[in-house]
Amino acid sequence: MAHVKSTIQEPGQPQGASSLQGASSPQGASSLQGASSLQGASSLQGADAPGRRLDVDRIRSDFPLLARQVHGRRLVYLDSAASSQRPRAVLQAMDAYYETTHANVHRGVYAIAEEADRLYEQARVTVGHFIGAPHPAREVVFTKNATEAVNLVAFSWGRANLKPGDAIVLTEMEHHSNLVPWLVLAADLGLELRYLRMDDSYRLDLSSLDRLVEGAKLVTCTVMSNVLGTIPPFASIAEAAHSAGAVVLADGAQSVPHHVTDVGSLGCDFLAFSSHKMLGPTGIGVLWGREDLLDAMPPFMTGGGMIRDVKLDGFVPDETPGKFEAGTPPIAEAIGLAEAIRYLTDIGMTSVEHHESHLTAYAEEALAGTLGADLRILGPAGTVARGGVLSLAYRDIHPHDLAQVLDESGVCIRAGHHCAKPLMRRLGVSATARASLYVYNDESDVDALAEALGKAGSLFG
Repeated sequence: MAHVKSTIQEPGQPQGASSLQGASSPQGASSLQGASSLQGASSLQGADAPGRRLDVDRIRSDFPLLARQVHGRRLVYLDSAASSQRPRAVLQAMDAYYETTHANVHRGVYAIAEEADRLYEQARVTVGHFIGAPHPAREVVFTKNATEAVNLVAFSWGRANLKPGDAIVLTEMEHHSNLVPWLVLAADLGLELRYLRMDDSYRLDLSSLDRLVEGAKLVTCTVMSNVLGTIPPFASIAEAAHSAGAVVLADGAQSVPHHVTDVGSLGCDFLAFSSHKMLGPTGIGVLWGREDLLDAMPPFMTGGGMIRDVKLDGFVPDETPGKFEAGTPPIAEAIGLAEAIRYLTDIGMTSVEHHESHLTAYAEEALAGTLGADLRILGPAGTVARGGVLSLAYRDIHPHDLAQVLDESGVCIRAGHHCAKPLMRRLGVSATARASLYVYNDESDVDALAEALGKAGSLFG
């Protein structure tokens, strides 16, 4: 096993809660076929009005898979932090592309090839507008997933800009996708890794932030923990990092699907996220990067589609973003992601935030009322600076056993270490049972979870 030099910050006092930076920034408007999924809303304009409730029954009817029964029970899907479901509009958009338009992009000059080019590049711009990118056509790179997006930064920007002895600052809340690439790079280049620790309130302790970022070349942090739901004060971290001369990478895999996102307000230089967690298809992710940084970076993968010229003694890469998209890209998936963004935008991301905040508060109260002290929720109390992810420890029942028993009631939750083993060790557990909420969940789903947990408790005695 490769070992790297690291610095662990000692835990300090709990910090004050902070809301997600950029939460008031507008999303780019886009229409969606069919009526709005907001009660009383007839168009996109005004859909983001604070306090507007979601018509969850209508939203749920847009998702074919949610009409299934499992073990004779209504399917209660509470695993969107792992992968969300897809609305019919996304499935239809991808089918329509394959049925009427499919051709490889950036290669043909015939009609359907040019149509494919237009749809693919329109998807790029749609993604960019959704996250507030200043130059969407130049700054949005399509990847396979958020994991590949982080690896692209690590092995393109990192190898070009880091040297032995340089420091990277991370947190102990990170998903393996935003940890292992840096472990590999640190072992290869002789880098120092420094870590922000979690305090006893499940939030990052920033008391030593200025010391840790001093001299660092990169600071990278999740915008929302996939285990705890914790939303760190990312903009404050980014400001400290930039003051120290560091580049900032945001892991937005859990935040972009659930919160208004604006890269300018966040203060990041790179942002990585995945389509399949935000109602879109699998097989496509996004790296947003500042145009000047992307332009200066070498290609991550090489081959067809990413070159301007090739000779027997060398090659010239394409311009950004093409130089990072070697081979045939995920064309249908990009179209599906764009449609997912239209669907979310029609609902309104502020309304998504309000809905999930309300539902998280309801879940905390309902689970405590039903299960009492037998149940622990590993995450910040309340809903301030917290997302709709509930990691549960119920009595001494193993999370995998719990998930299997809940499945008999049609309730789908995730059990495991959630690709965050260092955080599991910090929490003193090997795994948790995780329920995660999204736009198609309501109080009845939480009630079903509480009832199924109660049955599991009776079963295990």
